[in-house]
Amino acid sequence: MFMGTLDNLVVTNALPVIGRDLHAGIDELEWVINAYALAFASFILTAAALGDRFGRRTVFVIGIGLFTLASALSALSAEPWQLIAARALQGVGAAALMPLSLTMLAGSVSEKARPAAIGVWGGVAGLGVALGPLIGGAVTQGWAWQGIFWLNVPVGIIAVPLVLWALPNSFGARLRADLLGLVLAGVGVFGIVYGIVRGNSAGWSSGEVLTALIGGGVLIAAFIAWETRAPAPMLPLRLFRFPSFTIANAVGVIFSFGIFGAIFILIQFLQVVQGKNPLEAGVMTIPWTMLPLIVSPLTGFLILPRFGPRMPIAVGLAISAIAIGWIAWIMSPDLTYSAMVAPFLLAGLGMGLIFAPSSTAVLMDMPETDHAKASGTNSTLREIGTALGIAVLTAVFTGAGGQLTPTGYVDAAQKAVFVGAAVLALAAIVALWLPGRKSILAAR
Repeated sequence: MFMGTLDNLVVTNALPVIGRDLHAGIDELEWVINAYALAFASFILTAAALGDRFGRRTVFVIGIGLFTLASALSALSAEPWQLIAARALQGVGAAALMPLSLTMLAGSVSEKARPAAIGVWGGVAGLGVALGPLIGGAVTQGWAWQGIFWLNVPVGIIAVPLVLWALPNSFGARLRADLLGLVLAGVGVFGIVYGIVRGNSAGWSSGEVLTALIGGGVLIAAFIAWETRAPAPMLPLRLFRFPSFTIANAVGVIFSFGIFGAIFILIQFLQVVQGKNPLEAGVMTIPWTMLPLIVSPLTGFLILPRFGPRMPIAVGLAISAIAIGWIAWIMSPDLTYSAMVAPFLLAGLGMGLIFAPSSTAVLMDMPETDHAKASGTNSTLREIGTALGIAVLTAVFTGAGGQLTPTGYVDAAQKAVFVGAAVLALAAIVALWLPGRKSILAAR
């Protein structure tokens, strides 16, 4: 599971090197991340349903196998399209790792030990996200970008026999997999992201782009219509009857859109403009990526019980918006690292205030039988927000004339990052509709 979360952002610091090695443009580089995110988002709920039907350990092991195979194929890629296809397959494998690892973990320990075990699981997941850029930069600098993917192979090979030995093959409600819903949602989101990615280069009024955008929108509408009548829906729309769940998911999508779209632009700024190597870029972002590991548990223990989810999430989003806007404001080719430390720390503080309360808000008032579906839905929507954020902010960057050169990057990057800051400010406003402490006490 650590490798699955790590690989979400592990390639960010390697993108400039991958671009030079594979002669990939910025639209292809964003697909290196988005192929993983979209495949992960499309299959996470289906993987959970397949695990319930065919055995969670069985599907988990298949997921490890796919993830390991795709990692090797990623390392062997010689063309951009090969890496993108391998990353998509890797995302399918990772989709089985996240929900099923938590379900099997919870079922393999005593009820008394379960909160501690889930806490360790959450800490490892957060560590994977936080260390992704740093590990990716270190491996790329000290070895090669292919090493990022080769690292997964021995882990996968060792994990399979350990899982078969240590974990029972538990089952859940054996419902039919919503394959039609999977196809409609996956192809629909892909069409919208593809249209956004191709908009500037092919022309927003071109047949290619209009077909992708309109077709994607139609398929998403068809997906929503189908989910209202599907016998075992991939996305149970009844969950959205709970206001906290609906608002928390809206905040999650907008937050992922703004923060990860901005990170995609900023990581490349450190290398393309400032000439940092991948390891240096990873080390420079440590104040941002590691602070949430300290702030998030403290928020869960100290702030959330006293104030409820609304205050820390809204404040965290407002702080994140200020931090991202601050970075955009000071961006220049000769920007010193000392000037970046304060906004990096502020961004880390903001993210740390958001994570734990968001998980609480998603599950508030929700029957325990729906917790897995609710959590999976939230993960799916956040991954879609990440993919859309990277696509839209890159479209802003390229539309403003941005180029992957030291002289052609900063002005366009500033515009794109300011958009990310504005989106985070919007999320802070939406978060004001979340429940406060009184709502939590009433629910208890």
